[in-house]
Amino acid sequence: MAERTHLYAIAIGSNRMHGRHGRPAGVVEAAIAELDGRFDLFDASPILLNPAAHGAGRDFANAVALVESDKDPHAVLGELHAIERQFGRRPGKRWAARVLDLDILAWDGGRVRSRGLRVPHPMLERRAFMLLPLSQVAPTWRIRDGLTVRHLAARLARRAPHR
Repeated sequence: MAERTHLYAIAIGSNRMHGRHGRPAGVVEAAIAELDGRFDLFDASPILLNPAAHGAGRDFANAVALVESDKDPHAVLGELHAIERQFGRRPGKRWAARVLDLDILAWDGGRVRSRGLRVPHPMLERRAFMLLPLSQVAPTWRIRDGLTVRHLAARLARRAPHR
């Protein structure tokens, strides 16, 4: 019997130069290509430039990719960590600058709660740099309590300080 294919939303971020891929936006583009090579790329959002948070240094380039895989979330997370290492990411400070950061935002299999993984991503509803790209590729995806990505993004925009 064939395994079921799942849809995953993967957050992609970079705020450090890479020797081969250049500026953070180039790193994000290369990461999308790598995701396409390892999984079946379904769609990818445009790349957004965002201010760094929590003293992480330079501004970030962010995007979201939708990929299909027959792997479970822990195996997908293992693949994402391997890609991060391939791009030169090393363990370090939590909010430090990084060449590549990949996170599972959501998957079509429901909730995951384990020591090393929480899906949907626990900060998704509070981070515009995750929600906005996700809303561009999967606005009707239901995340929590029947609320769609579009609804969560609108709710976050209402809470954001107006300048």
